[in-house]
Amino acid sequence: MTEQKTKGIVRYESVDDGYLEKRQLKRSAGWILLWALGVGAVISGDFSGWNFGLAVGGFGGLAIGTFLMAAMYVCMVYSIAELSAALPHTGGFYSFTRNAFGPVGGFICGVTDTIEYVITPAVVVFFIGSYMNTLLPSVPLAVWWVLFYAVFVFINIRGVELTLKAGLVVTALAAAILVIFFVAAIFSGKFQPELLFNIPPEGTNPKWLPFGWGGVFKSLPYAIWFYLAIEQLPLAAEEAHDTVRDIPKALNWGIITLLLLSLFVLILNPGLSTSFTDPTTKEVFTGAAAISKTGAPIADGFKAIFGEGAVFTTLTTLAVAGLIASFHTIIYAYGRVLFSLSRAGYYPRWISITSRWHTPAIALIVGAVIGLACIFILDKIGQTALIGSTLINMAVLGAVISYATVMISYIKLKVDRPDLERPYRSPLGIGGAAVGASLAIVALLACFADPTYQPAVIWVVIFLAVMLVYFFGYSRNKLVARAPEEEEALLQRALQEIEQPEVLGK
Repeated sequence: MTEQKTKGIVRYESVDDGYLEKRQLKRSAGWILLWALGVGAVISGDFSGWNFGLAVGGFGGLAIGTFLMAAMYVCMVYSIAELSAALPHTGGFYSFTRNAFGPVGGFICGVTDTIEYVITPAVVVFFIGSYMNTLLPSVPLAVWWVLFYAVFVFINIRGVELTLKAGLVVTALAAAILVIFFVAAIFSGKFQPELLFNIPPEGTNPKWLPFGWGGVFKSLPYAIWFYLAIEQLPLAAEEAHDTVRDIPKALNWGIITLLLLSLFVLILNPGLSTSFTDPTTKEVFTGAAAISKTGAPIADGFKAIFGEGAVFTTLTTLAVAGLIASFHTIIYAYGRVLFSLSRAGYYPRWISITSRWHTPAIALIVGAVIGLACIFILDKIGQTALIGSTLINMAVLGAVISYATVMISYIKLKVDRPDLERPYRSPLGIGGAAVGASLAIVALLACFADPTYQPAVIWVVIFLAVMLVYFFGYSRNKLVARAPEEEEALLQRALQEIEQPEVLGK
């Protein structure tokens, strides 16, 4: 290969046509399948994870936190809908940030995306194990973790069309289960509003805000869990039938769906007369206090409504579909993130070689191995009870860094490249992106608020630092100019140098 030095700190190597031929994806998705991909990636957050925010913020604190994070996601969804139509590449956030801030900015955003999408399936499979444990308590949790990874990585490898259609089925089933839960909670007479506020307040705080405004701050990472991963949709840019039209449409309908689901879950689930017995103290909790501690809040809600009979067993079994939907579709996401960064040379290139079904098989396997390793390490060091909440904080940290980065990139591209063709435009514009970026930075700080999980998020920071050493020490000299994300950015740079040589220092 012949090296071609560019302006700046990176060096590109030329590749032949065979390089890209081994790294091709297949267009298979219309907007409905993309909607299912986006909603399916998130919907597990309605089944587990969000409820830990009750333990740190109480109902009022989590409700305010959810409103703030919902606003952040609306701002971000509109911003990335515009960017995905303007820069339709599989790299998603990495592509947007690469175009705004160059290879270093693109790499940092790509690594934080990798953290989010590799860790999130590990969180979800842990919750799948929790739900399955309520049905088959004799089966070790580790069996469920490995089994579900094996099955759904295989489906993702087998073909994108199968992946997306399977995602549509399980997402529709998960949404149907939630609607059944909402209707049952409302009309069963088991919903008791006073149970929303039964967490004992600290000091002189009111019952509706038992941990004060500090609780709102601490609840933000868990409020994010209602919406985290909707932003993966731009990763399907090279597999959508009509990227410019379908991805913005799927993003907009997806966030509307998620806002409605989160509203009903947040209000109805903690207001049921569920019960939870602390395994150490044997103390019994009910309502919001109980939901704040369980790994399967919707299952416990069904138990409160129907008792422990056949209806409960059936609905709880079907509720696993919500977790499977997210697990399945976020496996898709980490596969595309690893694929795009590898294809461009930021990660080892062998990771991006595709299978005979035009899927990033190696990337899918690599991500699964890392996710399982995270779970087993936490389990091995005696942190089994904290696996879910610990991994949530790790995933959210990676996510909010990328959120802030991409919305700042949106603003920079609006200012620096007003001529960039934008078939879809955010109705909120620069102002919306600025509000969203500010909220993302606040959420980033909240990831460090709980001392219990600070070691986990510190490890994420250490990993990011190690990857930066890898980039500056090795991969910056191995980039691939013909990767679509890089090719677009380099072309625009060349055009700017021609038009504004005095500004760019030519």
